[in-house]
Amino acid sequence: MNDKVNKAIVEVLPVSPFVMNCIVLGCRASGKAAVIDPGDESQRIVRAVELAGLEVTHILLTHAHIDHVGSAGEVKEATGAPVYLHREDLPLYGHVAQQARAFGMNADMTMPDIDVFVNDGDSVQVGELHLRVLHAPGHSPGSICFYLKGEQGSPGMVFSGDVLFAGSIGRTDLWGGSYETLMRSIGEKLMTLPDDTVVYSGHGPSTTVGKERANNPFSRDFVQTTL
Repeated sequence: MNDKVNKAIVEVLPVSPFVMNCIVLGCRASGKAAVIDPGDESQRIVRAVELAGLEVTHILLTHAHIDHVGSAGEVKEATGAPVYLHREDLPLYGHVAQQARAFGMNADMTMPDIDVFVNDGDSVQVGELHLRVLHAPGHSPGSICFYLKGEQGSPGMVFSGDVLFAGSIGRTDLWGGSYETLMRSIGEKLMTLPDDTVVYSGHGPSTTVGKERANNPFSRDFVQTTL
């Protein structure tokens, strides 16, 4: 899948046995790119970047579950790009091998050091693309989304990790999960975005904020307050 929105090129690569959506987000003007959630199949990810004629300058992790970070080390080695994460997910990141064993996966992997810890409201610049960090805990303590504001009549986009899906929400029965916290995160951080904002989730098809506000079966519990 390849979408062109504003100045951005978005390629969605479902990877791993978990069918997790790794995102290649490229800046059309500069040729710079971010890889969001390299969970597996690093060679395929790097090849997709090369075919698009892009240079990876950022590796952005929405959270530290194994299916989202499993190939971060290999992608960093291939590209030299720094790895970004929220500090609250560092305990999860430090136990990736244990996560792999729990799912019967190969635990023989080397995880790279985190180069940059991001916080809510931070800006991450990928070429001419300015991504705003939205800390949205609930699925995990350090879950974050990356929001790219729309321009010139085109919709914005948000890369939501496992916070919000088309017609569903992230699990809250894993370590550090909280249903109440997740509902508040979705209400305060995602439901305040414009309705036409395209939501690229960690699993499944894309959707929009407006569709999820109107049709998501959990929408009655989204807690939206005045910040």
